[in-house]
Amino acid sequence: MASFCSGEPCCCGGLACGVIIVRVRERRSGNVIEAERLAKEYKIYGSGRGRGWGEAIRSVFARPYEVKEAVKGVSFCIRPGELVGFIGPNGAGKSTTIKMLSGVLTPTSGKVRVNGCVPSEDRRRNGMQIGVVFGQRSQLFWDLPMEETFLLYRRMYRIPSAQFRRNVDFMVELLEMESFYRTPVRQLSLGQKMRANLAAALLHDPAVLYLDEPTIGLDVVAKAKIRRFLRELNEEKRTTVILTTHDMDDIDEVCERLMLIDRGTMIHDGPLAEFKRMYSEGPEDAADLERIIGAIYSRS
Repeated sequence: MASFCSGEPCCCGGLACGVIIVRVRERRSGNVIEAERLAKEYKIYGSGRGRGWGEAIRSVFARPYEVKEAVKGVSFCIRPGELVGFIGPNGAGKSTTIKMLSGVLTPTSGKVRVNGCVPSEDRRRNGMQIGVVFGQRSQLFWDLPMEETFLLYRRMYRIPSAQFRRNVDFMVELLEMESFYRTPVRQLSLGQKMRANLAAALLHDPAVLYLDEPTIGLDVVAKAKIRRFLRELNEEKRTTVILTTHDMDDIDEVCERLMLIDRGTMIHDGPLAEFKRMYSEGPEDAADLERIIGAIYSRS
C-alpha cells in the first residue's frame, strides 16, 4: 500500500522549541504528488541609494541584493483522492509552494512530481491534469454566459463530447447552477461566480485540484454549498484536493489531512483528527481548530 509523508513532533511536542521533524517515508508508486526538499529563494534587489556616490555607481553594474528563502526544503507526498488542508500565516510559503506544484514557479532546489510530471519542465502536460481556482482571480469570460465559456474550455482541453456533457451535467446539478447557467458572468453574484469557476476548473477531470481561498468573501450559505460540493466531488471522482485558506471551517468541514507551514518550514503534516488530539487542551478544545492554530502561531 502506498505510504505518505507525515509530520512527527520532537521530544517537546514541537511547540516549546518550534521544531517539527518531517520524516519522508519510503516512496512507492501511487502518490499523485511527491515533493522532496523543495526550496525557493528570491533575490530582493536594493537601489544603492543613500549609501554614497561610490555605492550608487557600483549598483549600476552590480545591483546589491539579499536572498529571501520563501520555502525551505519541504518534503511531502500526497496520495490520490486525499483532501488536504495546507495552511499557514501570511508569508509562510503556502502560495509559493502551490505555484511550484502547479508549474508557475521553478524550484531553486529540490524535486517535485505531479502525476509523474515535473510541473516546471512540462507545463502543458501538467496543465492538462490539474485544476486551479484562486479566490480573487476568475477564469471566466466577463461578457459570456457560463455555457459558452465551458464550450471554449472544451476545445482548449480537447474534452470528448460524452465526457464534456457528463461533467457539465454533474457540475450544474451538484453546484445548483441551473438558474444562471446561461446568464452573462458580469451579472452573477460572487458566490455564483465561484461555483462557476470551480466547474470550469474541473471540466477536464483533473487529477489534482488546487484551491486558494475558495470561500473568501462568500456568505454562510454560499460557503456551505462550496464545501458540500468538494466532499461530493471527492467521493464521486476521487479528485485530490489541496486547499489553502484562512477560514478554519473550510479545513474542518472538507479536509482529512493537515499540512501546516510557517516561515517556509513544514511544522506539521498528518491527519487532521490526530492534529487536534495532539495540540488541544481537552475534549471541548479539540473542536476549536482556529484557537489551536492561533496558539501554535503565537509560540513559533
